[in-house]
Amino acid sequence: MRTSKLLLGLVVAALAGVLVATAAPARADLPVTYNFLSGIPGELTNPGGSLPGANDWNCKPSPRHPNPVILVHGTGGSQQTNWGTYVPLLKNEGYCVFSTTYGAIKGAPWPISAIGGMGLMSESAHELGDFVTKVRRTTGASKVDIIGHSQGTVVPAYYVKYLGGKDHVDKYVSLAPVWRGTTVAAADAIGPFVRGLGVRPAQVPLCQACFDLDPGAAFLRKVADGGYYEPGIQYTNIATRYDELVVPYWYGLPPGGKNVRNIVVQDGCSVDYTEHAGMAGSRRTATFVLNALDPEHPRRVPCERVAPFTGSPF
Repeated sequence: MRTSKLLLGLVVAALAGVLVATAAPARADLPVTYNFLSGIPGELTNPGGSLPGANDWNCKPSPRHPNPVILVHGTGGSQQTNWGTYVPLLKNEGYCVFSTTYGAIKGAPWPISAIGGMGLMSESAHELGDFVTKVRRTTGASKVDIIGHSQGTVVPAYYVKYLGGKDHVDKYVSLAPVWRGTTVAAADAIGPFVRGLGVRPAQVPLCQACFDLDPGAAFLRKVADGGYYEPGIQYTNIATRYDELVVPYWYGLPPGGKNVRNIVVQDGCSVDYTEHAGMAGSRRTATFVLNALDPEHPRRVPCERVAPFTGSPF
Protein backbone atom coordinates (compact mmCIF):
# COMPACT_ATOMS: atom_id res chain seq x y z
CA MET A 1 0.00 0.00 0.00
CA ARG A 2 2.83 2.36 0.93
CA THR A 3 4.59 1.46 -2.35
CA SER A 4 1.45 2.25 -4.35
CA LYS A 5 1.13 5.67 -2.72
CA LEU A 6 4.78 6.37 -3.43
CA LEU A 7 4.37 5.43 -7.10
CA LEU A 8 1.21 7.55 -7.34
CA GLY A 9 3.08 10.50 -5.83
CA LEU A 10 5.91 10.12 -8.34
CA VAL A 11 3.46 10.00 -11.26
CA VAL A 12 1.65 13.12 -10.03
CA ALA A 13 4.98 14.96 -9.58
CA ALA A 14 6.09 13.96 -13.08
CA LEU A 15 2.82 15.16 -14.63
CA ALA A 16 3.06 18.42 -12.72
CA GLY A 17 6.57 18.90 -14.08
CA VAL A 18 5.36 18.34 -17.63
CA LEU A 19 2.51 20.83 -17.16
CA VAL A 20 4.85 23.48 -15.73
CA ALA A 21 7.33 22.96 -18.57
CA THR A 22 4.49 23.28 -21.07
CA ALA A 23 3.10 26.42 -19.46
CA ALA A 24 6.49 28.15 -19.12
CA PRO A 25 8.90 27.02 -21.85
CA ALA A 26 12.57 27.83 -21.50
CA ARG A 27 13.62 31.09 -23.10
CA ALA A 28 15.10 30.63 -26.54
CA ASP A 29 18.23 32.78 -26.75
CA LEU A 30 19.03 34.62 -29.95
CA PRO A 31 22.10 33.35 -31.82
CA VAL A 32 25.18 35.50 -31.21
CA THR A 33 27.84 35.71 -33.92
CA TYR A 34 31.10 37.41 -32.98
CA ASN A 35 31.63 39.14 -36.29
CA PHE A 36 31.29 42.82 -37.09
CA LEU A 37 29.68 41.95 -40.44
CA SER A 38 26.92 39.84 -38.88
CA GLY A 39 24.39 42.70 -38.95
CA ILE A 40 24.53 43.15 -42.72
CA PRO A 41 22.20 40.22 -43.58
CA GLY A 42 19.56 41.78 -41.34
CA GLU A 43 19.64 45.00 -43.36
CA LEU A 44 19.52 43.10 -46.65
CA THR A 45 16.50 41.02 -45.63
CA ASN A 46 14.70 43.75 -43.69
CA PRO A 47 15.72 47.13 -45.17
CA GLY A 48 15.48 49.93 -42.67
CA GLY A 49 14.21 47.60 -39.97
CA SER A 50 15.54 46.42 -36.65
CA LEU A 51 17.53 43.34 -35.76
CA PRO A 52 15.67 40.67 -33.76
CA GLY A 53 15.88 41.73 -30.14
CA ALA A 54 16.24 45.46 -30.81
CA ASN A 55 13.65 48.24 -30.53
CA ASP A 56 11.05 46.19 -28.67
CA TRP A 57 8.87 49.07 -27.49
CA ASN A 58 7.04 46.74 -25.09
CA CYS A 59 10.25 45.86 -23.26
CA LYS A 60 10.32 46.85 -19.59
CA PRO A 61 13.72 46.99 -17.86
CA SER A 62 14.32 44.45 -15.11
CA PRO A 63 15.50 45.26 -11.56
CA ARG A 64 18.93 43.80 -12.41
CA HIS A 65 19.21 45.86 -15.62
CA PRO A 66 17.08 48.95 -15.00
CA ASN A 67 18.68 51.03 -17.76
CA PRO A 68 17.78 50.45 -21.42
CA VAL A 69 20.89 50.21 -23.60
CA ILE A 70 21.10 52.45 -26.65
CA LEU A 71 23.56 51.50 -29.40
CA VAL A 72 25.09 54.39 -31.37
CA HIS A 73 26.75 53.35 -34.64
CA GLY A 74 29.82 54.74 -36.36
CA THR A 75 30.38 56.59 -39.63
CA GLY A 76 28.66 54.75 -42.47
CA GLY A 77 26.87 52.39 -40.09
CA SER A 78 23.22 51.90 -39.21
CA GLN A 79 21.04 50.50 -36.48
CA GLN A 80 21.40 47.05 -38.05
CA THR A 81 24.71 46.85 -39.89
CA ASN A 82 26.82 48.01 -36.92
CA TRP A 83 25.26 45.86 -34.21
CA GLY A 84 24.87 42.28 -35.39
CA THR A 85 26.84 41.03 -32.39
CA TYR A 86 25.60 43.36 -29.68
CA VAL A 87 21.84 43.26 -30.17
CA PRO A 88 21.40 39.51 -29.56
CA LEU A 89 24.16 39.44 -26.94
CA LEU A 90 22.58 42.16 -24.81
CA LYS A 91 19.04 40.89 -25.35
CA ASN A 92 20.10 37.45 -24.13
CA GLU A 93 21.62 39.10 -21.06
CA GLY A 94 18.24 40.58 -20.19
CA TYR A 95 18.67 44.17 -21.35
CA CYS A 96 16.12 46.23 -23.23
CA VAL A 97 18.12 47.07 -26.36
CA PHE A 98 17.52 49.97 -28.72
CA SER A 99 19.34 51.28 -31.79
CA THR A 100 18.74 54.03 -34.30
CA THR A 101 20.24 55.23 -37.56
CA TYR A 102 21.29 58.87 -37.26
CA GLY A 103 22.88 61.29 -39.71
CA ALA A 104 21.58 59.53 -42.82
CA ILE A 105 21.11 61.48 -46.05
CA LYS A 106 17.55 62.73 -45.78
CA GLY A 107 15.09 61.59 -48.38
CA ALA A 108 17.52 59.11 -49.93
CA PRO A 109 16.21 55.73 -51.08
CA TRP A 110 17.48 52.44 -49.68
CA PRO A 111 20.31 51.34 -49.52
CA ILE A 112 21.69 54.90 -49.22
CA SER A 113 19.25 55.47 -46.35
CA ALA A 114 21.06 52.73 -44.42
CA ILE A 115 24.34 54.67 -44.48
CA GLY A 116 24.28 56.73 -41.31
CA GLY A 117 26.71 59.06 -39.61
CA MET A 118 27.06 61.28 -42.66
CA GLY A 119 25.52 64.53 -41.43
CA LEU A 120 26.77 67.23 -39.11
CA MET A 121 27.49 65.65 -35.78
CA SER A 122 25.76 68.39 -33.80
CA GLU A 123 22.56 67.66 -35.72
CA SER A 124 23.07 63.94 -35.18
CA ALA A 125 23.30 64.62 -31.44
CA HIS A 126 19.85 66.20 -31.57
CA GLU A 127 18.53 63.11 -33.36
CA LEU A 128 20.06 60.92 -30.69
CA GLY A 129 18.58 63.08 -27.94
CA ASP A 130 15.10 62.70 -29.41
CA PHE A 131 15.60 58.93 -29.56
CA VAL A 132 16.77 58.77 -25.94
CA THR A 133 13.68 60.70 -24.88
CA LYS A 134 11.45 58.26 -26.76
CA VAL A 135 13.16 55.26 -25.15
CA ARG A 136 12.88 56.72 -21.66
CA ARG A 137 9.22 57.63 -22.06
CA THR A 138 8.30 54.26 -23.51
CA THR A 139 10.21 52.12 -21.02
CA GLY A 140 9.64 54.31 -17.97
CA ALA A 141 13.38 54.40 -17.28
CA SER A 142 14.94 57.52 -15.81
CA LYS A 143 18.35 56.82 -17.33
CA VAL A 144 19.88 54.88 -20.22
CA ASP A 145 23.25 53.30 -20.87
CA ILE A 146 25.08 54.20 -24.08
CA ILE A 147 27.35 51.99 -26.18
CA GLY A 148 28.97 53.87 -29.06
CA HIS A 149 31.34 52.83 -31.80
CA SER A 150 33.73 55.23 -33.57
CA GLN A 151 31.77 58.42 -34.41
CA GLY A 152 29.11 57.02 -32.09
CA THR A 153 31.46 57.61 -29.17
CA VAL A 154 31.40 61.41 -29.46
CA VAL A 155 27.93 62.18 -30.81
CA PRO A 156 26.49 61.18 -27.39
CA ALA A 157 29.05 63.43 -25.68
CA TYR A 158 27.54 66.48 -27.38
CA TYR A 159 24.08 65.33 -26.30
CA VAL A 160 25.32 64.88 -22.74
CA LYS A 161 27.08 68.26 -22.49
CA TYR A 162 24.83 70.56 -24.48
CA LEU A 163 21.41 68.97 -24.91
CA GLY A 164 20.50 67.98 -21.37
CA GLY A 165 21.71 64.39 -21.59
CA LYS A 166 23.92 64.40 -18.50
CA ASP A 167 20.90 63.74 -16.30
CA HIS A 168 19.72 60.84 -18.42
CA VAL A 169 22.88 58.77 -19.03
CA ASP A 170 24.28 56.36 -16.44
CA LYS A 171 27.01 54.29 -18.14
CA TYR A 172 28.78 55.43 -21.30
CA VAL A 173 30.85 52.78 -23.10
CA SER A 174 32.97 53.72 -26.13
CA LEU A 175 34.42 51.27 -28.67
CA ALA A 176 37.30 52.63 -30.77
CA PRO A 177 36.68 56.06 -29.22
CA VAL A 178 37.55 59.20 -31.12
CA TRP A 179 37.42 61.80 -28.34
CA ARG A 180 40.36 63.82 -29.67
CA GLY A 181 39.80 63.12 -33.35
CA THR A 182 42.18 61.40 -35.73
CA THR A 183 45.17 62.21 -37.90
CA VAL A 184 44.47 59.40 -40.38
CA ALA A 185 45.02 60.36 -44.04
CA ALA A 186 46.50 63.67 -42.85
CA ALA A 187 43.13 64.77 -41.45
CA ASP A 188 44.93 67.02 -39.00
CA ALA A 189 46.41 68.93 -41.97
CA ILE A 190 43.57 68.71 -44.48
CA GLY A 191 40.91 69.85 -42.03
CA PRO A 192 42.61 73.16 -41.14
CA PHE A 193 43.49 73.73 -44.80
CA VAL A 194 39.87 73.33 -45.90
CA ARG A 195 38.65 75.56 -43.10
CA GLY A 196 41.27 78.12 -44.11
CA LEU A 197 39.56 78.28 -47.50
CA GLY A 198 36.37 79.29 -45.76
CA VAL A 199 34.66 75.93 -46.31
CA ARG A 200 32.37 74.89 -43.46
CA PRO A 201 31.41 71.25 -42.72
CA ALA A 202 27.80 72.03 -43.70
CA GLN A 203 29.03 72.83 -47.22
CA VAL A 204 30.81 69.49 -47.66
CA PRO A 205 28.92 66.99 -49.83
CA LEU A 206 28.09 63.48 -48.62
CA CYS A 207 30.15 63.08 -45.42
CA GLN A 208 29.88 66.31 -43.46
CA ALA A 209 30.74 64.40 -40.29
CA CYS A 210 34.13 63.51 -41.74
CA PHE A 211 35.13 67.16 -41.33
CA ASP A 212 33.95 67.12 -37.73
CA LEU A 213 36.51 64.47 -36.80
CA ASP A 214 39.92 66.08 -37.28
CA PRO A 215 41.55 67.22 -34.02
CA GLY A 216 40.92 70.92 -34.69
CA ALA A 217 37.27 70.61 -35.70
CA ALA A 218 34.84 72.93 -33.93
CA PHE A 219 32.64 70.01 -32.91
CA LEU A 220 35.47 68.22 -31.09
CA ARG A 221 36.62 71.45 -29.49
CA LYS A 222 33.16 71.83 -28.00
CA VAL A 223 33.20 68.23 -26.78
CA ALA A 224 36.57 68.89 -25.09
CA ASP A 225 35.59 72.25 -23.62
CA GLY A 226 35.63 72.03 -19.83
CA GLY A 227 36.77 68.41 -19.88
CA TYR A 228 35.56 65.34 -21.72
CA TYR A 229 33.74 63.68 -18.86
CA GLU A 230 30.71 64.63 -16.80
CA PRO A 231 30.46 63.74 -13.11
CA GLY A 232 27.74 61.25 -12.35
CA ILE A 233 28.35 59.22 -15.51
CA GLN A 234 30.54 56.10 -15.55
CA TYR A 235 32.77 56.09 -18.65
CA THR A 236 34.56 53.12 -20.17
CA ASN A 237 36.79 53.67 -23.22
CA ILE A 238 37.96 50.55 -25.08
CA ALA A 239 40.64 51.06 -27.75
CA THR A 240 42.85 48.88 -29.94
CA ARG A 241 46.49 49.39 -30.80
CA TYR A 242 45.69 48.26 -34.35
CA ASP A 243 43.14 50.98 -35.02
CA GLU A 244 43.73 52.19 -38.57
CA LEU A 245 41.09 54.95 -38.47
CA VAL A 246 41.63 56.50 -35.05
CA VAL A 247 45.30 57.43 -35.34
CA PRO A 248 46.98 57.47 -32.92
CA TYR A 249 44.71 55.09 -31.03
CA TRP A 250 45.42 56.76 -27.69
CA TYR A 251 43.60 59.88 -28.92
CA GLY A 252 40.54 57.95 -27.78
CA LEU A 253 41.79 57.54 -24.23
CA PRO A 254 41.80 60.92 -22.47
CA PRO A 255 42.63 60.44 -18.79
CA GLY A 256 39.89 61.04 -16.27
CA GLY A 257 38.96 60.57 -12.64
CA LYS A 258 37.39 57.70 -10.72
CA ASN A 259 34.44 57.62 -13.11
CA VAL A 260 36.63 56.83 -16.14
CA ARG A 261 38.26 53.53 -17.12
CA ASN A 262 40.53 53.27 -20.16
CA ILE A 263 41.15 49.82 -21.68
CA VAL A 264 43.38 48.65 -24.55
CA VAL A 265 42.26 45.23 -25.77
CA GLN A 266 45.82 44.03 -26.42
CA ASP A 267 46.88 44.64 -22.82
CA GLY A 268 47.20 41.11 -21.49
CA CYS A 269 46.29 39.55 -24.85
CA SER A 270 48.88 40.14 -27.56
CA VAL A 271 47.24 37.68 -30.00
CA ASP A 272 44.14 39.87 -30.38
CA TYR A 273 44.47 41.68 -33.71
CA THR A 274 41.14 43.48 -33.54
CA GLU A 275 41.21 46.78 -35.42
CA HIS A 276 38.68 49.57 -35.78
CA ALA A 277 35.65 47.79 -37.25
CA GLY A 278 36.27 44.51 -35.45
CA MET A 279 35.84 46.24 -32.10
CA ALA A 280 32.09 45.87 -32.59
CA GLY A 281 32.43 42.13 -33.18
CA SER A 282 35.14 40.94 -30.80
CA ARG A 283 34.23 38.58 -27.95
CA ARG A 284 36.96 40.04 -25.74
CA THR A 285 35.72 43.58 -26.29
CA ALA A 286 32.12 42.49 -25.74
CA THR A 287 33.04 40.99 -22.37
CA PHE A 288 34.68 44.24 -21.31
CA VAL A 289 31.41 45.92 -22.29
CA LEU A 290 29.26 43.51 -20.28
CA ASN A 291 31.47 44.10 -17.24
CA ALA A 292 31.18 47.86 -17.69
CA LEU A 293 27.39 47.67 -17.83
CA ASP A 294 27.12 45.29 -14.88
CA PRO A 295 30.22 45.69 -12.69
CA GLU A 296 28.55 43.92 -9.77
CA HIS A 297 28.57 40.65 -11.73
CA PRO A 298 31.96 40.61 -13.51
CA ARG A 299 32.97 37.74 -15.75
CA ARG A 300 36.33 36.52 -16.95
CA VAL A 301 37.52 38.34 -20.08
CA PRO A 302 38.67 35.82 -22.70
CA CYS A 303 41.86 36.06 -24.74
CA GLU A 304 41.89 34.45 -28.18
CA ARG A 305 43.43 34.97 -31.59
CA VAL A 306 41.17 37.48 -33.31
CA ALA A 307 41.19 38.49 -36.96
CA PRO A 308 41.09 42.13 -38.05
CA PHE A 309 38.04 43.68 -39.74
CA THR A 310 35.54 41.19 -38.30
CA GLY A 311 36.66 40.65 -34.72
CA SER A 312 36.08 36.91 -35.21
CA PRO A 313 38.37 34.27 -33.64
CA PHE A 314 40.64 32.36 -36.00
